Amino acid sequence: MENTSPIPVELLTSSDQVSDLARILSQERCIAVDTESNSRHRYPERVCLIQVAASSKVYLIDPLAVEDMRPMGEVLADETVLKLMQGAEYDVRCLDREWGFRIRNLFDTSVAARFAGMSQSGLSALIEDLLGLKIPKLARIQKGDWSRRPLSQEALNYAATDVWHLQSIQKALETRLRTLERSAWVSEECARLEEIRYVAPDMETAFLSLKGSRRLDGRAKAVLKQLFTLRDTEARRRNRPPYYILPHETLVHLASNPAADFAELPASRGQIDTRFGRLLRTAIDKGLADPPISNPVRPRRRAATQTEIERLKALKKWRVDLGTELSMDPALLWPMASLERLAKAPRTLSAELESAEVRRWQGNEFAANLGAALG
Repeated sequence: MENTSPIPVELLTSSDQVSDLARILSQERCIAVDTESNSRHRYPERVCLIQVAASSKVYLIDPLAVEDMRPMGEVLADETVLKLMQGAEYDVRCLDREWGFRIRNLFDTSVAARFAGMSQSGLSALIEDLLGLKIPKLARIQKGDWSRRPLSQEALNYAATDVWHLQSIQKALETRLRTLERSAWVSEECARLEEIRYVAPDMETAFLSLKGSRRLDGRAKAVLKQLFTLRDTEARRRNRPPYYILPHETLVHLASNPAADFAELPASRGQIDTRFGRLLRTAIDKGLADPPISNPVRPRRRAATQTEIERLKALKKWRVDLGTELSMDPALLWPMASLERLAKAPRTLSAELESAEVRRWQGNEFAANLGAALG
């Protein structure tokens, strides 16, 4: 059934409105939260809209117009109000980056769906599978520039839909989780999500993340670093994503071909005017004059023995079989990094239970079973 009912929506554009909203939300048992950002179109990225669904209405906050967002941060940190989010990790990072907000009492519907054994955990799939509603997919709006003002009514309605159904979805998922006795598992996963923080890229090493950079020699890496820094500066000046200034592939190509003719560069998108061309040439010259850059030294890993290889194969099968038995994604049941360590040191299970990757619920539920698999 296609959802045709209008969603009650209110757009907030002032600090006073946000303050009033915070008082309303503090009285709610449960709210749903989402954000829209402009990373596809602007740089640095900004949160351009915050959607909050309460019991009877969706409030859309325009943070580009609101001067004081602190009352909303207080609501998000209030442990007495349950916050529903779909795929919360990205939003948690954005809210931390923008305002240093902390989220407490979080329930991620995407995470819950995976633990409930659902094959699809995207929002549209959950709305259809759990609520029997079909929501039109409007990629044109989803991928649009959310920093443009005024936002169309169509965009506002789309944004409201992202949170309007989350309370109904949460109730359906919670019923399944209680039946499966997995509510505590989801609670621990969501508590981990609450602790995620935004970490700014380190410009001293970020260029090494570009595909193909590790194959460059030391001199070319020095050139790439200068080009990467220039592109970031130019992206900020133009308020455009770095890839739109010059694609990653072009940076790597220039680093390995410093005498290249800019007019013949692959995928340059016509971005190299006379001014930018001079800056590029200066950056290349600086890189050629800089000391060569070596790849970071990685500790050499001891090659696994045949016994360890066979043991890891058996542990992987243990996890897959357990996933089949529980109708869950095996990756949720025990971290692969831990299995790899156990394959090399099978008597260290007790230490693994204290490692950062292993959850308490995993240890409580499966440690004995895993110990038997280890022999």
